This record gives sequence, C-alpha cells and structure tokens, in this order.
Amino acid sequence: MHSQRQNIRENLLLALDTLRTHKFRAFLTILGVLIGTMTVIGVASIFKGLDQQVVDVAEGFGTRTLFIFKWDPGIKFNVTREEWMRKPLTSDDMAAIGQDCPSVETVSAEIFRWGPAVTAKYKGQEMVDTEFRGATPSHFGNMGAELKDGRLYTEIDNMHRRDVIVIGADIVTRFFEGEDPIGKTLNVDGHNFEIIGTLAKRKQILGDTGSDRIAMVPYLTFRKIYPDAKDNFITAQALPGKLNQALDEVRGLLRRRREVKFSDPDNFGIATSESMIKQFREIMGTVVLVTIVISSIGLLVGGIGVMNIMLVSVTERTREIGVRKAIGARRSDITWQFLLEAMTLTGAGGILGILSGYTLSFLIRTLVPQLPSVVPPWSGWNFFISVRCALVMASALAPGCRPRIS
Repeated sequence: MHSQRQNIRENLLLALDTLRTHKFRAFLTILGVLIGTMTVIGVASIFKGLDQQVVDVAEGFGTRTLFIFKWDPGIKFNVTREEWMRKPLTSDDMAAIGQDCPSVETVSAEIFRWGPAVTAKYKGQEMVDTEFRGATPSHFGNMGAELKDGRLYTEIDNMHRRDVIVIGADIVTRFFEGEDPIGKTLNVDGHNFEIIGTLAKRKQILGDTGSDRIAMVPYLTFRKIYPDAKDNFITAQALPGKLNQALDEVRGLLRRRREVKFSDPDNFGIATSESMIKQFREIMGTVVLVTIVISSIGLLVGGIGVMNIMLVSVTERTREIGVRKAIGARRSDITWQFLLEAMTLTGAGGILGILSGYTLSFLIRTLVPQLPSVVPPWSGWNFFISVRCALVMASALAPGCRPRIS
C-alpha cells in the first residue's frame, strides 16, 4: 500500500511538472473546463433564485388562501375565447362562500374594470400605470398585505361608500418622498380620495412592481364610481388545516351556483399558493433541463479538448515512455501518469470554474438586483463527485495500482 501511494505521488509530481512545462497549452485546456463549469453553475443559480423568489411571493399571499376567478388558474400566455365569454364572479358568490362553506374562515372580493391605464395625480405629478382596485376590507388579510402607516379602511367605510384610499409603496415613493401621505388627497382617474393608509413593499418576481403600484378603495366606493364594473376576483382563507376541505366546498358551491353540469369541467378557476408553485416548477423544469443540457455542451467541449491534448502528449513523449519501460516502469505506471495529468487539468478547470460560477452569481445579484441568483447546494459537489468517479475508473483501468478511495 505504501509503494502504491508513493507511485501515485511520483506520477502526480510528473504530471504537474509536465503542466508547468507546457503552461499555455495547459491554460487553454483548463479554460474549456472552466467556462463549461462556470456556465452550468451560473445558469443553475439563476433558475434556483427565480424558483425561490416565486415561492416567497406565493407564500407571501398566504398558504391558506384560495384564489378564485373566472379564468383557469396558473401562468397563462393567452386566454381562450371560452374563458373570455364566461360570466364573471359576483359579490353574491362571495357572500355564498362565506355563508355556506364551513371550512372557510374569511372571504373577500376585489373588483376591477378593463380599460386604459389609470393615472394618479398629486400636485402636478402623474403616475400613469396605477393599479386601481376596489376591495372588501378583509381582502388585505387574505392577500397577506402588511400595513406600514395609517390604517386600513373598515366595513363602515365600505358601507358608507367613503372616498378613502390605501396606496402601495411605489405610489408613496413617487409622490410623497420625504412627506407624510396620511391625510393628503390623491386624484385617481379623475376622482379625489383621502389617503388613510400605506402598504409595506411586497416581494417581487423579476422586478415586477404591480403589487406596489396598487391603489385600493372600498368595494362599494369603486362600484359607485364604476357601476358597469363586473369582474370580481375572490379570495377565501381556509381554517387552519382545512385547505383541501375548503377547496372542495368552494368548488362544489360555485358549480351549483353557475349551473355546471356533472360531466362538464369548471367554468371558473381556483388556485392556491402550493398549486401555483407546482405549476411554475412544472413549466420551468423542462426549461431548466434543456438549458442545463445546452450549457453542459461547454463541458463536453472542454473534455474533448483534454482528450486531444493527452493524445498529442502521448505522441510527443513516445521516447520518454520507452525509456521508462526500459528501466522497469509497468504499464499501470505509464497509464497512471497520463490519467493523473488529465485529472489535474480537469480538476484545476473544475475548481476554477466553481469559483468563477460563485463569483458570477454574486455579480448578477449585485449588478442586477431584479434578477435572482442563488447557487444551488449541489453545484459545489458535482465536481468532487466527478473526480471520485474518475478515480474509480482509473483504478479499474490500472489493475496493478488500486488506490484506496475514502
């Protein structure tokens, strides 16, 4: 065993000496492995960060909340004609859910209307992409909204159709930098509202600030301003531990109210935070797989480069091999010399690639805060697993010299 370890040590020193002799060739070989490893880690870190961002945002809306709308739930790139033609959910649907679904703790409705972007104004300043909505008071709790300053409107404000408003963090930043917005008058779409509260900034996906551009007024106030508004988005919060029961109860109730036949699919959509995360991962899983495979081509190219360099190295050192065999070197000693030289090249490239991948991930996080980047835990181990596999294969190819792998 001692002689085996000594042979490995000597062959490793010979491999390192050869790499020092051919520095530029070794650098070019290492570069291919480095770029391939860095690319795989960089791509994986972006997708891992995006996944974590989606989970944080979805869970921020509440893990016990049901999201109910007339469209099918999930990530959609277009809406079918059948979905457009569905009748909207109503405030009566909301009331029925609260009354007839025992597993539902609270229920709320948000109403909006389709049309051009709404403009908010304050002292000559404008914000043209304001998300103007009307909602029942319980909507804030169901959506996990956090109050920062002032107060939220109440059911009394809603019943009396008061012109009060709660605004998001981006509106505060836009109009009230260094100024207390509470009590000020904000003009939204030509209507004046008294600001009574502001919301804390929410977590975002890829820099989307829609939730922070929100301007919320009481549900009946919105209906007073826009009597033709019909589309409702309903949220229902289940009792602890009864999310699935609440889901079944709400689905059954809405199917009855909307007169859906037993054999027909739902003509509405219900989603939870868990289902949205699951759907996102199903969509991204294929994208991640294809992207990682394409990025791994860089590693394949690097491996081919190592193979070519070793073929050239063997051809160049035919005389050296003959001399070593003449003075007693075994075939396994020659094999180990070139295997260790190849593993030294790939190992150096792999280590530098891992360090470069972590650096790339850090730079992405720092320079592009909207683009999430989190290095997955497995990325730092794939290189060491590969080295271990290489040692096992090498020992199999050299029966006369089997190193102890711990």
